[in-house]
Amino acid sequence: MSFSVSNADRKRVEELLGRPPECAFEVVLRDESGDPVVIRNAPLLYNGRPMPTLYWLVGETARRAVDHLESDGGVRRASDMVDAAELAAAHARYAAERDAAIPAGYAGPVPYGGVGGTRHGVKCLHAHYAWYLAGGDDPVGSWVAEQLAPSAGTAGEDGNR
Repeated sequence: MSFSVSNADRKRVEELLGRPPECAFEVVLRDESGDPVVIRNAPLLYNGRPMPTLYWLVGETARRAVDHLESDGGVRRASDMVDAAELAAAHARYAAERDAAIPAGYAGPVPYGGVGGTRHGVKCLHAHYAWYLAGGDDPVGSWVAEQLAPSAGTAGEDGNR
């Protein structure tokens, strides 16, 4: 997998993260103004450590909306609402996609788990929503989109993909 990013995107993602990215990435979803919303990360950090989070939610509006959902018990509610077998299958799909990007012949430590490195259940709504917005078949990401749909001001970041 080849990651290509412009200097402007690299700088903007650094601003959105509040720090320099620790691995190669590409912007996979933008809002209506062209600002990055979701990035796709390489499975290995620059220092060789595994990066379990393939899709990262960087868009300010979406990130804040999911912050509020999480702080209002969203992780627990998503865990209760999403079928466990569907979630396990989503974790497996995510891991397979991420692991396919590991360079052939790589013998070092590799990422583990599914969405955001989670082995089972729901840990981070941001990671699930990012994958969903990027086109992933994620029941938790879909649930997040449903929860955020009524909120105003999330045009381009509300699950309308």
